[in-house]
Amino acid sequence: MDKLEKSLDAWRELLSEERFRVCRLGGTERAFSGEYYATSVPGVYHCVCCDAPLFDSDAKYDAGCGWPSYFQPVTAGALSSRDDYSHGMHRIEVLCARCDAHLGHVFPDGPPPTGLRYCINSASLRLQPRGEG
Repeated sequence: MDKLEKSLDAWRELLSEERFRVCRLGGTERAFSGEYYATSVPGVYHCVCCDAPLFDSDAKYDAGCGWPSYFQPVTAGALSSRDDYSHGMHRIEVLCARCDAHLGHVFPDGPPPTGLRYCINSASLRLQPRGEG
């Protein structure tokens, strides 16, 4: 998949204020407030910015943290990551590999088979239910 690049002004025109703040400025939505944190609809979660598939609902689980959590991406190349030293701590930021949208963070406290917890903002996702599209 080709890399998608746009200026911040172009992204601002395409996204709601909340989605722009989360996806393009690295913000975070409040815990337990996002559209998908408690959703159990089967389907594939896509990047809200570029529509790249990111996570399958089969990898979603309730981590109790207030954000949608997944133990693996839909494909190995769907995500990229980088070190995040904000808020006085070290975390691994997770980004859409296609458009560099900020999605959330990954932690090493997830369930088998990966042991990872991808803690993702609902504002960065769009659910495509199975059988649609």
